[in-house]
Amino acid sequence: MKAVTWHGRRDVRVETVPDPVLVEPTDAIIRVTSTGICGSDLHLYEVLGMFLDEGDILGHEPMGIVEEVGSGVTDLQPGDRVVVPFGIACGDCFMCGRGLQSQCETTQVREQGKGAALFGYTRLYGSIPGGQAEYLRVPMAHYGPIKVPEGPPDERYVMLSDVLPTAWQAVRYGDVEGCSVAVLGLGPIGQMCARIAGHLGAESVHAIDLVPERLSLAERWGIGTLTWTNGDDVAAALRDLTEGRGPDVVIDAVGLEAHGSAPEQVLQTLGGLLPDALADPITQAAGIDRLAALNTAIEAVRRGGTISLSGVYGGGADPLPLGTMFDKQIQLRMGQANVRRWVDEILPLLDDDDPLGVHDLVTHTLPLDDAPLAYELFQKKRDGAVKVLLQP
Repeated sequence: MKAVTWHGRRDVRVETVPDPVLVEPTDAIIRVTSTGICGSDLHLYEVLGMFLDEGDILGHEPMGIVEEVGSGVTDLQPGDRVVVPFGIACGDCFMCGRGLQSQCETTQVREQGKGAALFGYTRLYGSIPGGQAEYLRVPMAHYGPIKVPEGPPDERYVMLSDVLPTAWQAVRYGDVEGCSVAVLGLGPIGQMCARIAGHLGAESVHAIDLVPERLSLAERWGIGTLTWTNGDDVAAALRDLTEGRGPDVVIDAVGLEAHGSAPEQVLQTLGGLLPDALADPITQAAGIDRLAALNTAIEAVRRGGTISLSGVYGGGADPLPLGTMFDKQIQLRMGQANVRRWVDEILPLLDDDDPLGVHDLVTHTLPLDDAPLAYELFQKKRDGAVKVLLQP
């Protein structure tokens, strides 16, 4: 089969690799029909390559058709149309039973000190072959895959793999009903966070980015926008919009590659150029995240307010203004999305009425063979790129 493989910084290739096969009774094989490129994939493309091995198959946002199931999979059969959550969970352990599927005790990558295994996301999360491929082996298929109806295009459902549950969790963690909300970053997650916040009863929503096309897309959904200049200006502007207090809830949908973090950017670049044997422990032990967005959230949120992190951070010793956070009595919530926890709430919203506007989030759909071009397009935000899908 063809698959998107990693070969180094900004070097992804479409290569022929062995077809996946059933290994465990709870496995399934799906034929991938659509698969997204995530902002988290761009971290691998740019700064976190030290945790990958050459030839690793990327991608964690797939959907497709079931081709084969193991003897332990009774709820799926060949021909079913499914979305595959990016995290791999068993559904039966202590953590899954508490809606913390991203911490599944069956698939936890304990040798790395990490939570549940993820598709296509480095040795830190299990080195599981990813979904930017023609076929995908799905472990824990007795629990993970989400059956979706035939007929509507993939664009309606593929966001269930990651984007929608990640954004939904970020908003739910903020408990936004009746609140003022600010969303930092208007990539796919940020766009959905802003729309979901309004859907779940936020009193006001303002979103911040520096890309005109992304700001325009948010404005089409009635979301107030601010153009990013620097953290202090944004925080002051948000206070001006909220009676001088700051938003009740700030959602950081940016993560570790935030603009406006020049020293950290240099460290990230240097880390990406070091041999893996040196870069791996340095990256895990040191604070190399670009913290401009998080520091802006801390500065902007009102006293006693909540910061919800959906953007991925990876540094092991990031410096944070704990004195300010303590003084402001900030509540901080974060984590990988617990996809299956939120599916029953989200799925009914993907009907023909489409209240979240999933139909207009995908800006580019390219053949799998064009993956190198698609990665470059998405990373450089060219041609108004917000969400890019690959189709084998």
